[in-house]
Amino acid sequence: MFARTLIDARHTLAGAIALMVPGFEALAQDGGSAEPALVPLHVEIIDPDAEFPRFMVDAAWPDMPSDMILGQVPGITVDRHDRIWAVHRPHTLTGTDTGLVQDPPIAVCCQPAPTIVSFDTEGRYLGGFGGPETGPVIEGENQWPNNIHGIYVDGDDTIWVAGNGDGDHVVLNFTEDGEFIRSIGRHGETGGNLDEAHLGNPADIYVEDGEVFIADGYINKRIIRFTGEAGEFGGLWGAYGNEPGSGTRDGQFDQSQATSTADGGADPANPEFGDILHCITGNDDGLIFVCDRRNNRAQVFQRTENGDLEFVRDIVVSPNSGGTRSVTDIAFSPDGRFVYIAEMMNSRIWIYNRETLEPIAVMGRIGRQPGQFTWLHSVEVDSEGNLYTSEVGTGRRIQKLVLTGIL
Repeated sequence: MFARTLIDARHTLAGAIALMVPGFEALAQDGGSAEPALVPLHVEIIDPDAEFPRFMVDAAWPDMPSDMILGQVPGITVDRHDRIWAVHRPHTLTGTDTGLVQDPPIAVCCQPAPTIVSFDTEGRYLGGFGGPETGPVIEGENQWPNNIHGIYVDGDDTIWVAGNGDGDHVVLNFTEDGEFIRSIGRHGETGGNLDEAHLGNPADIYVEDGEVFIADGYINKRIIRFTGEAGEFGGLWGAYGNEPGSGTRDGQFDQSQATSTADGGADPANPEFGDILHCITGNDDGLIFVCDRRNNRAQVFQRTENGDLEFVRDIVVSPNSGGTRSVTDIAFSPDGRFVYIAEMMNSRIWIYNRETLEPIAVMGRIGRQPGQFTWLHSVEVDSEGNLYTSEVGTGRRIQKLVLTGIL
């Protein structure tokens, strides 16, 4: 039994206002940014003898243009320049959210932000692009995702996105200005877990050393790798590094299936991936981490010299969680000491010791105030150690957690 110490940092309107500084209410009409408005968040200590990072939430971040609004935000990433990139789903907004662009307008605000948006670390909006008009047309078929999901920016500052909507069996690659570079897979074409050319609702992308790793993801249940500019097939793996053998999702994914119990519930010892392989990322040690969300676990693999992935271990997170279940995203502190794991159902972020992969603390809770989360979907980190989170469902926002120290 872990020793547990509870730090109760309750959110109250009065407390938040007391922490606000002048400029908090200013809208970003001139491209400026509001001053930070730091708010504490709920933290539970699991290992009282361990140091771990401490955070406060910047309730003024980001400083969106005053006529813009975000829908569900399924993906967030930080590039080598510390620019924060996010994808959102304009189609999840209603007419009352976007009254400014109704015909005729029915309100003074708002318009949907571009599907792909970027910010600096201060929260200033840097611009964006994306939508069906951006999607390349290949063999007469527009490849733009119907329901965008993951985003990654590689070392060359090119942007990779994936989708999990109807027919979204493609990963697209763009310049930072929105110019199409290449694609992997084809919209509307999927061939199962052993297909070496086509995808099945890919969820997330990780690119390193000319290799593209994909968590393939919502219809298929596998990791797949492509190499080189030509995108040559470089291997595929199921759970534990075995050949994937659990079949594919029957029909298209829809959000109601995110809380379904048709699979019998989470099984952290399942020899196969569950039906939402949600994230993939790597670190400087050559490790690849994969989010097996429906089985409430992450799986860790080692990249070998010949390009294979060798299974290292499971990380089980809240094994009894139901509903949307647990592991949705993973990030690493810039000093290499800590691993952050986003948990969806309980809407919190776990802090693990990178060396032992044992939990140290957990922060956040379900809710809609700063430092609380609804359908917590993504977590990322910048070079200063600050965290960024995104929410889907009815959460529909990005938050910044400011690193205040390691104690």
